[in-house]
Amino acid sequence: MSGVFLSKGLFPKEFFKSTVAFIKMVQRDDGLIPWFEGGHADPWDHTEAAMGLSIGGEYDAAEKAYDWLAENQLADGSWWAAYKNGEVDNRERRETNFVAYVATGVWHHYLITRREHFLRRLWPTVDRAIRFVLSQQSPHGEINWAVDTHGEPMCDALITGCSSIYKSLECAHNIAVTLGEERSDWLVAREQLGEALRNKPERFDRTWESKSRYSMDWFYPVLSGAFPKARAKEHLQKRWHEFVETDMGCRCVSDEPWVTVAESCELVMALLAAGDHARAVTVYSWLHQWRLKSGEYWTGYQFVEDLMWPDEKPTWTAGAILLAADALTEYTAAHHLFNRVTLLEVETDEALDIERRQKV
Repeated sequence: MSGVFLSKGLFPKEFFKSTVAFIKMVQRDDGLIPWFEGGHADPWDHTEAAMGLSIGGEYDAAEKAYDWLAENQLADGSWWAAYKNGEVDNRERRETNFVAYVATGVWHHYLITRREHFLRRLWPTVDRAIRFVLSQQSPHGEINWAVDTHGEPMCDALITGCSSIYKSLECAHNIAVTLGEERSDWLVAREQLGEALRNKPERFDRTWESKSRYSMDWFYPVLSGAFPKARAKEHLQKRWHEFVETDMGCRCVSDEPWVTVAESCELVMALLAAGDHARAVTVYSWLHQWRLKSGEYWTGYQFVEDLMWPDEKPTWTAGAILLAADALTEYTAAHHLFNRVTLLEVETDEALDIERRQKV
Protein backbone atom coordinates (compact mmCIF):
# COMPACT_ATOMS: atom_id res chain seq x y z
CA MET A 1 0.00 0.00 0.00
CA SER A 2 1.27 3.51 -0.79
CA GLY A 3 0.03 7.05 -0.52
CA VAL A 4 -0.90 7.06 3.18
CA PHE A 5 -1.21 10.73 4.07
CA LEU A 6 -1.39 11.40 7.79
CA SER A 7 -2.34 14.54 9.66
CA LYS A 8 -3.21 15.63 13.19
CA GLY A 9 -5.90 13.49 14.77
CA LEU A 10 -5.92 10.85 12.02
CA PHE A 11 -3.82 7.98 13.37
CA PRO A 12 -4.91 4.85 11.41
CA LYS A 13 -5.07 2.50 14.39
CA GLU A 14 -6.48 -0.46 12.47
CA PHE A 15 -3.90 -0.06 9.70
CA PHE A 16 -1.04 -0.27 12.21
CA LYS A 17 -2.59 -2.95 14.41
CA SER A 18 -0.71 -5.71 12.58
CA THR A 19 2.56 -3.73 12.73
CA VAL A 20 2.31 -3.54 16.52
CA ALA A 21 1.34 -7.22 16.66
CA PHE A 22 4.42 -8.09 14.60
CA ILE A 23 6.75 -6.48 17.15
CA LYS A 24 4.99 -8.23 20.01
CA MET A 25 5.12 -11.57 18.21
CA VAL A 26 8.90 -11.33 17.72
CA GLN A 27 9.53 -10.32 21.35
CA ARG A 28 11.01 -13.17 23.39
CA ASP A 29 9.48 -14.41 26.62
CA ASP A 30 12.30 -12.75 28.58
CA GLY A 31 11.35 -9.35 27.07
CA LEU A 32 14.14 -8.96 24.52
CA ILE A 33 13.07 -7.78 21.06
CA PRO A 34 15.37 -9.20 18.33
CA TRP A 35 15.64 -7.60 14.90
CA PHE A 36 13.51 -10.48 13.62
CA GLU A 37 12.54 -13.92 14.86
CA GLY A 38 15.66 -15.94 15.56
CA GLY A 39 17.92 -12.92 15.01
CA HIS A 40 20.10 -10.87 17.31
CA ALA A 41 19.16 -7.76 19.26
CA ASP A 42 21.04 -4.64 20.26
CA PRO A 43 20.05 -2.23 23.07
CA TRP A 44 19.25 0.72 20.75
CA ASP A 45 17.02 -1.12 18.29
CA HIS A 46 15.43 -3.11 21.12
CA THR A 47 14.38 0.22 22.63
CA GLU A 48 13.14 1.59 19.29
CA ALA A 49 10.87 -1.44 18.92
CA ALA A 50 9.67 -1.08 22.51
CA MET A 51 8.59 2.49 21.76
CA GLY A 52 6.46 1.09 18.95
CA LEU A 53 4.75 -1.19 21.48
CA SER A 54 4.00 1.80 23.72
CA ILE A 55 2.42 3.71 20.83
CA GLY A 56 0.33 0.64 20.00
CA GLY A 57 -1.02 0.41 23.54
CA GLU A 58 0.95 -2.74 24.42
CA TYR A 59 2.13 -1.21 27.68
CA ASP A 60 2.95 -4.41 29.54
CA ALA A 61 4.98 -5.77 26.63
CA ALA A 62 6.89 -2.48 26.41
CA GLU A 63 7.64 -2.56 30.13
CA LYS A 64 8.80 -6.14 29.79
CA ALA A 65 11.33 -4.88 27.22
CA TYR A 66 12.63 -2.21 29.60
CA ASP A 67 12.74 -4.71 32.45
CA TRP A 68 14.98 -6.87 30.24
CA LEU A 69 17.40 -3.93 30.03
CA ALA A 70 17.32 -3.48 33.81
CA GLU A 71 17.95 -7.17 34.42
CA ASN A 72 20.81 -7.43 31.92
CA GLN A 73 22.61 -4.16 32.64
CA LEU A 74 26.30 -4.59 33.46
CA ALA A 75 27.79 -3.30 36.70
CA ASP A 76 29.23 -0.21 35.00
CA GLY A 77 25.79 0.75 33.59
CA SER A 78 26.33 -0.47 30.02
CA TRP A 79 25.19 -3.31 27.76
CA TRP A 80 27.12 -5.34 25.22
CA ALA A 81 26.70 -4.53 21.54
CA ALA A 82 24.43 -7.50 20.77
CA TYR A 83 22.48 -10.37 22.33
CA LYS A 84 20.95 -13.53 20.86
CA ASN A 85 18.92 -16.39 22.29
CA GLY A 86 19.45 -15.24 25.85
CA GLU A 87 23.23 -14.89 25.51
CA VAL A 88 25.68 -12.12 24.69
CA ASP A 89 26.32 -12.21 20.94
CA ASN A 90 28.98 -9.49 20.66
CA ARG A 91 31.52 -8.80 23.42
CA GLU A 92 33.80 -6.68 21.26
CA ARG A 93 32.44 -3.34 22.49
CA ARG A 94 29.78 -1.41 24.37
CA GLU A 95 28.47 1.60 22.41
CA THR A 96 27.60 4.80 24.25
CA ASN A 97 24.61 5.79 22.12
CA PHE A 98 23.16 2.29 22.54
CA VAL A 99 23.49 2.65 26.31
CA ALA A 100 22.04 6.17 26.52
CA TYR A 101 18.93 5.33 24.50
CA VAL A 102 17.25 3.61 27.46
CA ALA A 103 16.53 7.11 28.83
CA THR A 104 14.70 8.07 25.64
CA GLY A 105 12.61 4.91 25.67
CA VAL A 106 11.74 5.11 29.37
CA TRP A 107 10.72 8.77 29.14
CA HIS A 108 8.69 8.04 25.99
CA HIS A 109 6.79 5.27 27.77
CA TYR A 110 6.15 7.47 30.80
CA LEU A 111 4.81 10.32 28.64
CA ILE A 112 2.26 7.92 27.14
CA THR A 113 1.26 5.99 30.26
CA ARG A 114 2.03 8.37 33.17
CA ARG A 115 2.95 5.27 35.17
CA GLU A 116 5.20 6.80 37.83
CA HIS A 117 5.86 3.40 39.41
CA PHE A 118 7.42 2.33 36.11
CA LEU A 119 9.57 5.48 36.01
CA ARG A 120 10.77 4.87 39.57
CA ARG A 121 11.49 1.21 38.84
CA LEU A 122 13.65 2.07 35.82
CA TRP A 123 15.34 5.09 37.39
CA PRO A 124 18.39 3.18 38.72
CA THR A 125 18.90 1.66 35.26
CA VAL A 126 18.73 5.07 33.57
CA ASP A 127 20.99 6.65 36.19
CA ARG A 128 23.70 4.01 35.79
CA ALA A 129 23.47 4.15 31.99
CA ILE A 130 23.91 7.92 31.82
CA ARG A 131 26.79 7.83 34.28
CA PHE A 132 28.54 5.30 32.05
CA VAL A 133 27.95 7.42 28.94
CA LEU A 134 29.19 10.65 30.52
CA SER A 135 32.34 8.90 31.74
CA GLN A 136 33.27 8.82 28.03
CA GLN A 137 32.88 12.58 27.42
CA SER A 138 36.04 14.45 26.48
CA PRO A 139 36.91 17.99 27.66
CA HIS A 140 35.87 19.15 24.17
CA GLY A 141 32.29 17.94 24.67
CA GLU A 142 32.02 14.98 22.30
CA ILE A 143 31.50 11.47 23.66
CA ASN A 144 33.57 8.44 22.68
CA TRP A 145 31.52 6.11 20.53
CA ALA A 146 32.37 2.93 22.52
CA VAL A 147 34.58 1.10 24.95
CA ASP A 148 36.28 -2.13 23.96
CA THR A 149 36.04 -5.62 25.44
CA HIS A 150 38.18 -4.59 28.39
CA GLY A 151 36.39 -1.30 29.00
CA GLU A 152 39.09 0.84 27.40
CA PRO A 153 37.80 3.94 25.54
CA MET A 154 37.64 3.75 21.75
CA CYS A 155 38.60 7.37 21.30
CA ASP A 156 36.66 8.89 18.46
CA ALA A 157 33.14 10.23 18.10
CA LEU A 158 30.21 9.85 15.70
CA ILE A 159 27.89 12.71 14.79
CA THR A 160 24.87 10.39 14.63
CA GLY A 161 25.73 8.63 17.89
CA CYS A 162 26.40 11.86 19.77
CA SER A 163 23.21 13.40 18.41
CA SER A 164 21.23 10.44 19.72
CA ILE A 165 22.93 10.84 23.10
CA TYR A 166 22.02 14.55 23.07
CA LYS A 167 18.31 13.64 22.90
CA SER A 168 18.79 10.94 25.53
CA LEU A 169 20.33 13.47 27.92
CA GLU A 170 17.24 15.67 27.50
CA CYS A 171 15.05 12.70 28.39
CA ALA A 172 17.27 11.64 31.31
CA HIS A 173 17.12 15.16 32.73
CA ASN A 174 13.34 15.14 32.52
CA ILE A 175 13.17 11.78 34.30
CA ALA A 176 15.42 13.10 37.07
CA VAL A 177 13.33 16.27 37.51
CA THR A 178 10.07 14.30 37.55
CA LEU A 179 11.41 12.04 40.30
CA GLY A 180 13.01 14.87 42.28
CA GLU A 181 16.55 13.62 41.67
CA GLU A 182 19.33 16.21 41.38
CA ARG A 183 21.50 15.67 38.32
CA SER A 184 22.54 19.20 37.29
CA ASP A 185 25.78 17.85 35.80
CA TRP A 186 23.74 16.11 33.11
CA LEU A 187 22.55 19.45 31.73
CA VAL A 188 26.11 20.79 31.73
CA ALA A 189 27.28 17.71 29.84
CA ARG A 190 24.39 18.08 27.39
CA GLU A 191 25.28 21.70 26.66
CA GLN A 192 28.93 20.78 26.09
CA LEU A 193 27.88 18.00 23.73
CA GLY A 194 25.55 20.34 21.85
CA GLU A 195 28.36 22.87 21.47
CA ALA A 196 30.57 20.17 19.96
CA LEU A 197 27.84 19.07 17.53
CA ARG A 198 27.11 22.64 16.43
CA ASN A 199 30.57 24.16 16.31
CA LYS A 200 33.36 21.56 16.56
CA PRO A 201 33.22 19.33 13.47
CA GLU A 202 36.90 18.50 13.93
CA ARG A 203 36.03 16.46 17.04
CA PHE A 204 34.23 13.83 14.95
CA ASP A 205 35.57 11.18 12.55
CA ARG A 206 39.14 11.85 13.67
CA THR A 207 40.51 8.34 13.15
CA TRP A 208 38.42 6.98 10.29
CA GLU A 209 36.97 8.16 6.99
CA SER A 210 34.26 10.80 7.33
CA LYS A 211 30.73 9.43 7.82
CA SER A 212 29.19 12.39 6.00
CA ARG A 213 27.98 10.09 3.21
CA TYR A 214 25.48 8.64 5.68
CA SER A 215 22.12 10.38 5.73
CA MET A 216 21.87 10.04 9.52
CA ASP A 217 24.89 12.33 9.93
CA TRP A 218 22.92 14.85 7.87
CA PHE A 219 19.61 14.86 9.71
CA TYR A 220 20.32 13.53 13.22
CA PRO A 221 21.56 16.88 14.63
CA VAL A 222 18.13 18.23 13.61
CA LEU A 223 16.20 15.20 14.87
CA SER A 224 17.90 15.40 18.27
CA GLY A 225 17.33 19.13 18.73
CA ALA A 226 21.06 19.93 18.69
CA PHE A 227 20.41 22.33 15.79
CA PRO A 228 17.77 24.98 16.56
CA LYS A 229 14.79 25.35 14.24
CA ALA A 230 16.20 28.54 12.69
CA ARG A 231 19.20 26.58 11.45
CA ALA A 232 17.51 23.22 10.90
CA LYS A 233 15.45 23.90 7.79
CA GLU A 234 18.37 25.43 5.90
CA HIS A 235 20.61 22.56 7.01
CA LEU A 236 18.22 19.93 5.64
CA GLN A 237 17.75 21.79 2.37
CA LYS A 238 21.48 21.88 1.61
CA ARG A 239 21.78 18.14 1.02
CA TRP A 240 18.18 17.25 0.23
CA HIS A 241 18.88 16.18 -3.34
CA GLU A 242 21.85 14.04 -2.29
CA PHE A 243 19.75 11.85 -0.05
CA VAL A 244 16.07 12.01 -0.97
CA GLU A 245 14.63 10.03 -3.88
CA THR A 246 11.20 11.28 -4.91
CA ASP A 247 8.40 8.73 -4.47
CA MET A 248 10.75 6.34 -2.65
CA GLY A 249 12.37 7.77 0.48
CA CYS A 250 15.72 8.63 2.01
CA ARG A 251 18.96 6.95 1.01
CA CYS A 252 21.03 5.33 3.73
CA VAL A 253 24.22 6.61 2.08
CA SER A 254 24.50 9.24 -0.62
CA ASP A 255 26.59 7.12 -3.02
CA GLU A 256 24.45 3.96 -3.05
CA PRO A 257 21.06 3.53 -4.81
CA TRP A 258 19.37 2.27 -1.64
CA VAL A 259 16.50 3.90 0.23
CA THR A 260 15.79 2.67 3.75
CA VAL A 261 12.51 2.87 5.61
CA ALA A 262 13.79 3.58 9.13
CA GLU A 263 16.03 6.46 8.00
CA SER A 264 13.10 7.84 6.00
CA CYS A 265 10.91 7.78 9.12
CA GLU A 266 13.58 9.57 11.13
CA LEU A 267 13.89 12.15 8.36
CA VAL A 268 10.12 12.69 8.62
CA MET A 269 10.51 13.56 12.30
CA ALA A 270 13.53 15.76 11.57
CA LEU A 271 11.44 17.66 9.02
CA LEU A 272 8.76 18.22 11.66
CA ALA A 273 11.46 19.47 14.04
CA ALA A 274 12.54 21.92 11.33
CA GLY A 275 8.97 23.13 10.81
CA ASP A 276 8.66 21.55 7.36
CA HIS A 277 5.35 19.74 7.88
CA ALA A 278 4.39 19.46 4.20
CA ARG A 279 7.51 17.56 3.19
CA ALA A 280 7.26 15.38 6.31
CA VAL A 281 3.76 14.26 5.27
CA THR A 282 4.89 13.65 1.69
CA VAL A 283 7.98 11.59 2.53
CA TYR A 284 5.99 9.44 4.94
CA SER A 285 3.34 8.80 2.30
CA TRP A 286 5.94 7.07 0.11
CA LEU A 287 6.96 4.43 2.64
CA HIS A 288 4.00 2.09 2.70
CA GLN A 289 4.82 0.56 -0.66
CA TRP A 290 7.51 -1.27 1.34
CA ARG A 291 4.90 -2.75 3.69
CA LEU A 292 3.71 -6.35 3.72
CA LYS A 293 0.07 -7.21 4.30
CA SER A 294 1.07 -8.76 7.62
CA GLY A 295 2.24 -5.35 8.88
CA GLU A 296 6.02 -5.68 8.62
CA TYR A 297 8.15 -3.28 6.56
CA TRP A 298 11.20 -4.15 4.50
CA THR A 299 14.52 -2.62 5.59
CA GLY A 300 14.96 -0.94 2.23
CA TYR A 301 14.81 -0.95 -1.55
CA GLN A 302 17.74 -1.09 -4.02
CA PHE A 303 16.28 0.90 -6.88
CA VAL A 304 18.90 0.14 -9.56
CA GLU A 305 18.59 -3.62 -9.19
CA ASP A 306 14.87 -3.31 -8.32
CA LEU A 307 14.93 -5.52 -5.26
CA MET A 308 14.26 -5.39 -1.54
CA TRP A 309 17.56 -5.52 0.30
CA PRO A 310 18.46 -7.02 2.66
CA ASP A 311 15.88 -9.78 2.94
CA GLU A 312 14.80 -8.54 6.37
CA LYS A 313 11.76 -6.94 7.97
CA PRO A 314 13.16 -5.65 11.28
CA THR A 315 11.22 -4.85 14.43
CA TRP A 316 13.06 -1.54 14.74
CA THR A 317 11.86 -0.48 11.30
CA ALA A 318 8.31 -1.17 12.46
CA GLY A 319 9.05 0.88 15.56
CA ALA A 320 10.29 3.80 13.45
CA ILE A 321 7.16 3.63 11.27
CA LEU A 322 4.99 3.97 14.39
CA LEU A 323 7.08 6.79 15.86
CA ALA A 324 6.80 8.84 12.67
CA ALA A 325 3.05 8.18 12.42
CA ASP A 326 2.61 9.33 16.01
CA ALA A 327 4.63 12.49 15.35
CA LEU A 328 2.49 13.35 12.31
CA THR A 329 -0.90 12.61 13.89
CA GLU A 330 -0.16 13.65 17.49
CA TYR A 331 -1.80 10.41 18.58
CA THR A 332 -0.06 9.87 21.92
CA ALA A 333 1.22 12.25 24.57
CA ALA A 334 4.77 11.43 23.40
CA HIS A 335 4.21 12.58 19.82
CA HIS A 336 6.44 15.64 20.23
CA LEU A 337 9.47 13.81 21.63
CA PHE A 338 11.59 13.91 18.46
CA ASN A 339 10.39 17.19 16.99
CA ARG A 340 10.57 19.45 20.04
CA VAL A 341 13.10 20.09 22.78
CA THR A 342 11.49 20.05 26.23
CA LEU A 343 13.60 20.56 29.34
CA LEU A 344 11.64 20.48 32.56
CA GLU A 345 12.55 23.14 35.10
CA VAL A 346 14.03 22.03 38.38
CA GLU A 347 11.76 23.09 41.21
CA THR A 348 13.59 25.06 43.91
CA ASP A 349 12.87 24.66 47.60
CA GLU A 350 11.18 28.07 47.54
CA ALA A 351 8.90 27.05 44.67
CA LEU A 352 7.98 23.83 46.45
CA ASP A 353 7.15 25.77 49.62
CA ILE A 354 4.86 28.10 47.66
CA GLU A 355 3.15 25.11 46.03
CA ARG A 356 2.61 23.45 49.41
CA ARG A 357 1.14 26.66 50.89
CA GLN A 358 -1.24 26.99 47.97
CA LYS A 359 -2.57 23.50 48.63
CA VAL A 360 -3.32 24.26 52.30
